[in-house]
Amino acid sequence: MKKIAVIGVPGGWSSERLADELERKTGFRCLVDLENVAMDLENNKVFNGVAELSDMDALIIKKAGPAYSPKLLDRLEMLRFLKAGGVRIFSDPLSIIRVLDRVSCTVTLTAGGIPMPPTAVTENVDLALDFVAKYGKAVFKPLYSTKARGMIVVEDGPHAREQVTDYHSEHSVMYLQKMVEHPGKDMGVAFLGGEYLATYARVGDGQSWNTTTRSGGKYEPYEPSDEIKELAYKAQALFDLDFTCVDVVETPEGPKVFEVSAFGGFRGLLDANQIDAAAMYADYVLQRITP
Repeated sequence: MKKIAVIGVPGGWSSERLADELERKTGFRCLVDLENVAMDLENNKVFNGVAELSDMDALIIKKAGPAYSPKLLDRLEMLRFLKAGGVRIFSDPLSIIRVLDRVSCTVTLTAGGIPMPPTAVTENVDLALDFVAKYGKAVFKPLYSTKARGMIVVEDGPHAREQVTDYHSEHSVMYLQKMVEHPGKDMGVAFLGGEYLATYARVGDGQSWNTTTRSGGKYEPYEPSDEIKELAYKAQALFDLDFTCVDVVETPEGPKVFEVSAFGGFRGLLDANQIDAAAMYADYVLQRITP
């Protein structure tokens, strides 16, 4: 019996689904919340009250926590310690660390020649306002967030300084992108082991500036152009993730990449494409750890 633990969020839909799928295939179930794990450097162990992660045949990282935050980087370092000791981990914790922080992800994408909306990063309010004036309308994005949480739209005008100053009081490093024209939807282009799986669209409800399901958007199947597939393939290849989705938007200037997901989206693939990514991911890992 192969012992594969899921690093995830107890009660979380995707984490529980992956743990259930592994139990069906192996007879072993272990879902680990990193908040309740300890790293013993003296004895080369990482454990919680139930499982010794050092003894697992493999770990699959579905979520490092219920919400994105800098502390997830420290949790991932514990897993990096495990990997250095020989534990097979999907995806590599170091690869996730490189994509989790929005600035780090953007720098890697830009250095790799991946087209993105015009983007700026600064800690200075006046400089941020200069970019807002240049862009006309900008989306300010926290460095750690998903589903547009904490994002605001600032339009050049008399209220811009107050908005930016308020935002800066909570986010010392300001990441802002030009708000681009799009057809009311963006895409999640999914890959498993670097191979294209499928694409789903997030379609907005017309009531919000963003298309996330949290803001009323819904998933729909979508067949992207070869140009979009190739762009998404090049973007995800920069990070060496075992499972991921690349967020792409079609603009009048051509397709642009918003980000590469640290953990990928099971729900969009299932709802839009009837693809059980949890089952596919479990098979993918089992094939790689079984002689």
